[in-house]
Amino acid sequence: MIDPYNVERTDFEESHLLSKMKKQVIVARIWESVLEETSELYAVTTFDLGDSEVYNQVKEDYNLVRNTIIGKGFSALSGKLGVYVQPRTKGAGHGSTSRAFYARVPFLTKLVFSNFTLKNDEFKTE
Repeated sequence: MIDPYNVERTDFEESHLLSKMKKQVIVARIWESVLEETSELYAVTTFDLGDSEVYNQVKEDYNLVRNTIIGKGFSALSGKLGVYVQPRTKGAGHGSTSRAFYARVPFLTKLVFSNFTLKNDEFKTE
């Protein structure tokens, strides 16, 4: 969850978001159908955010959220903010006032394709 009091007062380098990202584990699974009744665990690897283009963009996204909270207030947060991470509503349906950071598709694509390669039509960990 995004705690506006904490985010407003915390630089990215000390943030809960960065702390969580340093502990990421990527799990690749092969699912049998859209019902997802069963799936096969294919591979598990870690992700190092490091000091990279990805790190810099996530930091920019965090700072955009932080500056929005400082300048316009928590209610001004929108899922339209951010390139790799976005502040989206958390909880059931419309009307929810709580927010959390969620990974956007471009970020997930970077996570998956920087840690797995496609060989012989199958993903392999590097």
